[in-house]
Amino acid sequence: MNAIHIITPYKYMDVWVFDDATRGLIREPFVGNTNVIIDELTKNVKNADTGFILLFSSKSFPEHNAKLVWDGKDMNGNWYLCNGMRGWLCPALLKFFKKAPKTIYVRIQ
Repeated sequence: MNAIHIITPYKYMDVWVFDDATRGLIREPFVGNTNVIIDELTKNVKNADTGFILLFSSKSFPEHNAKLVWDGKDMNGNWYLCNGMRGWLCPALLKFFKKAPKTIYVRIQ
């Protein structure tokens, strides 16, 4: 498995989604407050709505610019805290990791 994963989220019907055909994910939505977290993280990214690069890993890597900290499990998904906000990541997370990481390091570019 790769240590750093890459997706390119974009807005579809005002919801952040991403595609990863190799994992069977097409327009996989981020739900609830996770959309607000992504809005905040991309506020300085020009045209983020049309797509941006999001790198993420359970291991710290140079120049990560956000960190999600595990805050519990609920309804087959996992809650994470980021910059004082709480967002839920659905079971698709487990297509990237064997189990929900305690910390997810993120780089938005």
